[in-house]
Amino acid sequence: MSDDLDALRGETADALAAAADLRAWDAVRVGTIGKSGRLTGLLKGLGAVPAEQRKERGAALNRLKAELEAAIEARRVALEAAALEARLASERMDVSLPPRPHPPGGAGEGGIHPISRTIEELTAIFGAMGFRVAEGPDIESDWLNFSALNIPDHHPARQDHDTFYLPAGADGRRPVLRTHTSPVQARTMLGQEPPIRVIVPGRTWRADHDATHSPMFHQVEGLVIDRGITLGHLKGCLIDFLRAFFGIGDLPVRFRASYFPFTEPSMEVDIGWNRKTGELGKGGDWLEILGSGMVHPRVLANCGIDAREWQGFAFGMGIERITMLKHGMPDLRPFYESDLRWLRHYAADPLAPPSLTEGV
Repeated sequence: MSDDLDALRGETADALAAAADLRAWDAVRVGTIGKSGRLTGLLKGLGAVPAEQRKERGAALNRLKAELEAAIEARRVALEAAALEARLASERMDVSLPPRPHPPGGAGEGGIHPISRTIEELTAIFGAMGFRVAEGPDIESDWLNFSALNIPDHHPARQDHDTFYLPAGADGRRPVLRTHTSPVQARTMLGQEPPIRVIVPGRTWRADHDATHSPMFHQVEGLVIDRGITLGHLKGCLIDFLRAFFGIGDLPVRFRASYFPFTEPSMEVDIGWNRKTGELGKGGDWLEILGSGMVHPRVLANCGIDAREWQGFAFGMGIERITMLKHGMPDLRPFYESDLRWLRHYAADPLAPPSLTEGV
């Protein structure tokens, strides 16, 4: 009766030795100990064995089962080790080769968003001029956002269709989502003594949305308060900034009279460009890019600064706007759509921070 068990043992050993890969090994395993395997069939037929032989036959089958399972598992381990060795040999890499370049801003590579990159560049340029960064809350009082800056009650910016108002507080006044970063200028003048030299980058909100406007956008404003400040200082500061930011050493810059409630005199600032091609610094056309002026004496008085002793200038510009001009972006909306293709194209390399000695 043990002859059939010996035959099964020998045939299984031969089949395992002949199995050259895991596919062949699995065929041997299924044919031996699978649901329809030979050993499984012998175990199922144990009930037909005479009672006096059943105990001895069952013990022999169990021993054979343990032996074959161990042999099958050992062959699997050997075949997997051989397959791994073959794969390692075929996929060997020359570690002395230089690494493949990774495009900046790829998904998962930590690319810097264009808005963040522009803020870094602004900080680097104005930092070299002695400016520090000032910050403030996004929700402001009506007084700091409007009144302290000499914006009258009838000004259009105060209307509900232009400004996001929040529910009124205990004093009956409604706070606002700041419409510009100018409230931080007021906070700075109220919180420290002159001289002052700050830039204020941050988020702002206005009820406007199209290809060039967004309900939430970013501004940067600058403020200088000192003795003897003139329009010449303002013009020199902004010309140097614009030429450094756009990387055009002879960029044409024009100042023309305008009106803002918080500055007197006020000036719009234009840069030279080609209307047909959109190229900056070329052609005979002008493009308005920011507003500026000398701080209004009433604003200084509202913030506790004596206008007879201290003078100053201020300016402000949209960060999205100058980013679009610098990189040739036609539409504002992709800045906030989280399109990975757009981000891969425009994001900055995180390992190349802006440097005034190497260009920005």
